[in-house]
Amino acid sequence: MLKHILFSALALCLSFGISAQDYTKAADSDPEARRILNQVRQKYEAYSSFEANFALDIEFPEQPKETQNGTLARSGDKYRVIFGGQEVLSDAQALYLIMHGNESVQINNLPEPGEDTGLLSPEAIFNFYESGQYIYSLIDTQTEGRQVVHIIEFKPTDRSSEYAKLRMIVARDTKEVVRVKAFAKDGSRYTFRINNLNSSKRFASDYFAFSKAKYPGYYIEDLRE
Repeated sequence: MLKHILFSALALCLSFGISAQDYTKAADSDPEARRILNQVRQKYEAYSSFEANFALDIEFPEQPKETQNGTLARSGDKYRVIFGGQEVLSDAQALYLIMHGNESVQINNLPEPGEDTGLLSPEAIFNFYESGQYIYSLIDTQTEGRQVVHIIEFKPTDRSSEYAKLRMIVARDTKEVVRVKAFAKDGSRYTFRINNLNSSKRFASDYFAFSKAKYPGYYIEDLRE
């Protein structure tokens, strides 16, 4: 389910009192929200490398909340995500989905710019608003703990989505993503939280390299065209 968290929501009424029928395309989005999102994207793109520890809170109706933890690392065009017994690895030449549970690896071509792979990646977190699949608006600015945060709400242009809305919380002063929360139509909630980020992290030369020797006994399927 993680792969859908940052990519789906269904149009509802915006907090500014404008009906969903008035908002049908991404171009209708709030300019102030876009300005903030651009600042967030530019901040993360300015890092030559970083590593972030994150948590995913999963809440189903009438069930205890479940939390899973993971790590996201990027260096230039390369990145690696470790989460829930799986890894997504990009060496800037191909995309590798490593599934430790069933000891298999899928190798795919790199996605086209803006293409939705359904997998968690730096682009999926910080650039997804540029996909043209959402309308978004700055709905509030408030104090949360010791910091002031912006709350940006997203709603998809596709009304068949399984999600109702998406909210991103951004620290006003640092322009860092605090969390992203998805609201599903069935009442479930998914909250992606960045717990800490190290923007001075340096990685071993082979950290973003795929080697079959690291996965003895794994079934490796090359789906590249």
